Amino acid sequence: MDNDKKNRQNHKVSGFTLIELLVVIAIIAVLLGIMMPAMRKVKEVARETVCRSNLKNVGLALAMYLDDNERKIPDTGSSNGFLWDNPNGTPRQAGSGGGTYWGTFYRDYLKETKIFGCPSLQRPAEGLIYSYSQYPDPADVIQHAAFGLNHHIRARGRNTETIYRLSEFIYCCDHAEPRPDGSTSDCLHNNDTPGAMNLTSYREGGSRSFTYRQIFRHNIRYPDRYKTGGRTNILWLDGHVTPLEETNGDDVPLRWYTGDPPKASSR
Repeated sequence: MDNDKKNRQNHKVSGFTLIELLVVIAIIAVLLGIMMPAMRKVKEVARETVCRSNLKNVGLALAMYLDDNERKIPDTGSSNGFLWDNPNGTPRQAGSGGGTYWGTFYRDYLKETKIFGCPSLQRPAEGLIYSYSQYPDPADVIQHAAFGLNHHIRARGRNTETIYRLSEFIYCCDHAEPRPDGSTSDCLHNNDTPGAMNLTSYREGGSRSFTYRQIFRHNIRYPDRYKTGGRTNILWLDGHVTPLEETNGDDVPLRWYTGDPPKASSR
């Protein structure tokens, strides 16, 4: 009997004390606190990589379009919205105006419209600049419409042979507006006025200030409503894609929107 009692005592399994469990939980919490920002950064790097890849594919569709249309950039006219399809699901025609997205001009060159999407702009918390209440899910309309077209008056319907350098001509970029019209109110340049501000409609006090964070949307480092510390991606007319760090426009010459050669006194 005594031997059985001793055997049972020898085979007792030691458990964690409450203090030991709390220490383990605290260590795990600290490790998660260290790892989570790094994991979020890795995810954003992946999203931006997809975004740049999509922009390059847009560039390929553009190149095919130009080859078939005497090297003329399409003038999208009154097409200024995010919509590829009507509420009933039927495709919108290129140039149909209203809320139609400019990407519809390239629909014949696409396998799928998602190349016009950006994973970092799937469901912006700030909302959209246009209302789409007639659609079941209004936020869904931007899933494949994440880039803003250079619609400066000097860019519309332009023959590429008249442009100074294709590699120095912005075709489109990450934006909250589907078709920036060329002024400092919605473009990255500040009209070649050092110290002035670009994107004035999106800055503090502007009518679209709530969507500012949708422009410099990648690698966001600051929670400030009017400062992200991030960058936007640009598709140039020659098909290459580059990032542009958040800027007031001092480093973005107007000629990048007009296709004109640099002036003698230009920076």
